[in-house]
Amino acid sequence: MKRYVLLIVMCLTVNFTSSIAAQEKTRLTSHIKTSLNAYSFNSLLAVEKTMDINDLFEYCVSRKIDAVDLTAYYFPTYPKVPSDEFLYEVKRNAFLLGVAISGTGVKNDFTNPNIIKRKESIQLVKDWIIAAEKMGAPVIRIFAGVSDVSNYSRTEVTGWLVTTIKECVAFGKAHGVVVAIQNHHDFIANADQVIDLIKKVDSDWFGLILDTGSYWEGDSYAQIEKTVQYAVNWQVKEMIYMNGKEEKADIERIFKIIRDSGYSGYVPIETLEKGDPTEVVDAFIIKIKETIKKVYNN
Repeated sequence: MKRYVLLIVMCLTVNFTSSIAAQEKTRLTSHIKTSLNAYSFNSLLAVEKTMDINDLFEYCVSRKIDAVDLTAYYFPTYPKVPSDEFLYEVKRNAFLLGVAISGTGVKNDFTNPNIIKRKESIQLVKDWIIAAEKMGAPVIRIFAGVSDVSNYSRTEVTGWLVTTIKECVAFGKAHGVVVAIQNHHDFIANADQVIDLIKKVDSDWFGLILDTGSYWEGDSYAQIEKTVQYAVNWQVKEMIYMNGKEEKADIERIFKIIRDSGYSGYVPIETLEKGDPTEVVDAFIIKIKETIKKVYNN
């Protein structure tokens, strides 16, 4: 009799523990934080140069944005990594303002037929992985590439990508930085191509920066849904493409896909500046926050 009672207690304990784990998972998957991709202020950072990285941090504080996706282009020495002193000052300033650095990114080209050029891109990524590690950025965004590969088969070019990315991912793992590719309507243009590449690289330290505005073929929402399980970070944009035609994105629909996928973490936005960048970002971040509150019932 005692044995049966013990078994019942054990079963109840397992069920209770499982229930707690399920509740914990539900709680964690609703933990979404906002972030701002620095490219949203490209004209002020890179063209007019009336804004710098610290100004970007202060803007995020003033708008209650949790983090900055700090694209490497806006460091004064890019493509060269700045001094440790500069990187640590950036890290310190972000910390003192309570703004996280949710990621960084570089402009590489792994589709260049010239192997020397591909190796240069590998080194660029590795250099900025070290910079990301020093700043505390958990992920670095890479591209596939934009070179003319019309004289090569897709299989051959994909082979270059897999080889180069695997080398970068191994390096990223050794330094605690996730490497993630952005679907950027380049060599990687649709959901099937994203999935094929991610499966071929096959690493927990490799994922997708899901760019909601760069699936130009077919139904973008369907492609977002198809690849959301591979997302480790985002670029949520105001516009989306449906069968090749640009239109206003249904932000609520996108965030429902994010919620239902169980994604938890930062969701950076990126505006493509049609007008004053501050006004554009202000309006979009308000919409994003309202949508998150509605979709997640916060």
